[in-house]
Amino acid sequence: MRKGIAIVIGMMSLMPGARTSGQQHQPPAGHVPDHMEHRFDDPERYAKEFDDPGRDTWQMPDRIIETLGFQAGHSVADIGAGTGYFSMRLAKVPAAPTVYAVDIEPSMVQYLKARAAKADLKNVIAVQASAGSPNLPAPVDTVLVVDTYHHIADRVEYFRKLRASFKPSGRLAIIDFRKDAPAGPPPEFRFTEAQITSELMQAGYRLAESHTFLPRQLFLVYRLD
Repeated sequence: MRKGIAIVIGMMSLMPGARTSGQQHQPPAGHVPDHMEHRFDDPERYAKEFDDPGRDTWQMPDRIIETLGFQAGHSVADIGAGTGYFSMRLAKVPAAPTVYAVDIEPSMVQYLKARAAKADLKNVIAVQASAGSPNLPAPVDTVLVVDTYHHIADRVEYFRKLRASFKPSGRLAIIDFRKDAPAGPPPEFRFTEAQITSELMQAGYRLAESHTFLPRQLFLVYRLD
């Protein structure tokens, strides 16, 4: 794995039976590895997995969006947008927020642009991320990070820098696999609520909400401290 701040966006870990180098590495007890690295440079291939309707039963995207709630004029960054599973849904809520669909893979960014254009979703803006930054063009009200937290290296530094991308009342929503989830990334790349909260407290956030309705994942909302 490369060292330093690196965020490799996508959700190959969602696929049952997915194999990664991380599964071969057994870290010391209590240690959470820096990040899990994948390449996601074939959008058409991954769209079949990421946008599989069967995912809706456990990801519950509509309930997540309803729980977060969005008002007119709201802006949201979907970091790790992949093929747009959440971005396209967010763009269709009645408030029609501005959605920054962020990914580090150039091919995914092009796919997001084409998908938004095909659906005539003018409020979706595909953004090319770089290592260590989502490169958001403007401050946002909400940052959504779904099934991507475990892909981020040096998370404390990454999210500390991200603070500058929030509006004053901004919030950060983290959704990622629980330790006891029946599917997902290898166990060493899963987190407890306490682990995520500890890292984000170091980055300058405080836990504001913890939702428990997702069958496989934590759903945590943080505010700037």
